[in-house]
Amino acid sequence: MHTLLYVEDNPSNVTLMEEILERRPDVRLLTALDGEDGLAQARQCLPDVILMDISLPGMSGLDALEILAQDPTTACIPVIALSANAMPEDVQRGLTAGCFRYLTKPIRIDEFTTALDAALSLTRSRR
Repeated sequence: MHTLLYVEDNPSNVTLMEEILERRPDVRLLTALDGEDGLAQARQCLPDVILMDISLPGMSGLDALEILAQDPTTACIPVIALSANAMPEDVQRGLTAGCFRYLTKPIRIDEFTTALDAALSLTRSRR
């Protein structure tokens, strides 16, 4: 069983992700509504993958990513960005910041599944 932590402040997006992952019994979903909670859960639960919204209240997803990358306990967790910020410079900023993949909303299920599988494969290879 794999664990995916989804850091997202929009309840509709969380519900959509729950529905998508119903097709993936091998993935358990944890959720956090903001960056601070996401950091706390990442440190406590050490998920296999983090799915991070970029535009979060308070701390941005990129700020949270930077903190995760500096913490030895969470630095190896792949972070997939999922954001409505879809301009090429937004995508490049996320990838430069260290995102494993940068996906844009609305979510494309096949693209998400491919990115999730790649991140899980990376996680398995690091263990």
